[in-house]
Amino acid sequence: MRLKLVPSETNWDFFARPTLWLGLSGVLMVLAFVSFMIQGLNFGIDFRGGTTIRTESAQPVDVAAYRTAIDTLELGDVTITEVFDPTFDADQNVAMIRIQAQEGEEAVTGDLIDAVLATLQGVAPDIQFTSVESVGPKVSGELITTAVIAVVLAIGAVLIYIWLRFEWQFALGAVAALVHDVLLTIGIFSELQIRFDLAIIAALLTIVGYSLNDTVVVFDRVRENLRKYKKRPLKEVLNISINETLSRTVMTSVTTLLALIALFVLGGDVIRGFVFAMIWGVIVGTYSSIFVASAMLLWLGVKRDWSKQDPGGAAGTQFANIDA
Repeated sequence: MRLKLVPSETNWDFFARPTLWLGLSGVLMVLAFVSFMIQGLNFGIDFRGGTTIRTESAQPVDVAAYRTAIDTLELGDVTITEVFDPTFDADQNVAMIRIQAQEGEEAVTGDLIDAVLATLQGVAPDIQFTSVESVGPKVSGELITTAVIAVVLAIGAVLIYIWLRFEWQFALGAVAALVHDVLLTIGIFSELQIRFDLAIIAALLTIVGYSLNDTVVVFDRVRENLRKYKKRPLKEVLNISINETLSRTVMTSVTTLLALIALFVLGGDVIRGFVFAMIWGVIVGTYSSIFVASAMLLWLGVKRDWSKQDPGGAAGTQFANIDA
């Protein structure tokens, strides 16, 4: 007996109230933007500046004990991760400690480094600092700029690709869904004040790819059905296409979420922010593929006169046969 999350054949009307879904998404995007403008983001060391310390000791790294010891110094945002490498000796235990830039200081001072070392020696007496590197405010500002450019270029590349592969209406629908997903993800991080670092930028770019994949699957079926059902209204064709791909969409999202939830629960504090962003992105990405991208396509309309221009009746532009 096979597990079915969605019946093999469905006939749900996803566009009974298309304005409602677009309006709801618009309100959520406005709330996300307002939260970002009022609260801002809780930037991590990557974007705020700070110091990275590499430690080494013969004793196994106890991240919890390290954190408890350093918390007594009240240094603010501190990230501790154990470093694994197959080339390390059996008694070579390495950790990376990141400490945010202190108020009024370009980087963590030498006296503070000595205080951290003395504190950690209470946990591991033989601990040594093999390297100390600082990230100043200027570099942090450059990282923010680079991260924004990376996300914008990714969305711009998607716009061009979808435009060439389908039609400009499809491209605008797909980009609207991507902007929706990215803005809501930034909004939830702003609202909950979860630490925002370079790992979250990686999550945003991954969300863009995941959401785009979902949207393209639906749009491919829409293009096929536009050719198949030439006389049916666009709303009906969209409903047929979404229902035909619904089982695949739900199964992909649920299996992805199962893996992400396991990572969120068992993966530890280091990757929790990244995994949370991915979980949120999968949820809003699945939603936007149906209720934002397709609703935008319904609102913009799409030409239905390919048979007059293309004897083969191929839906889309002259680039529609580009492999994904």
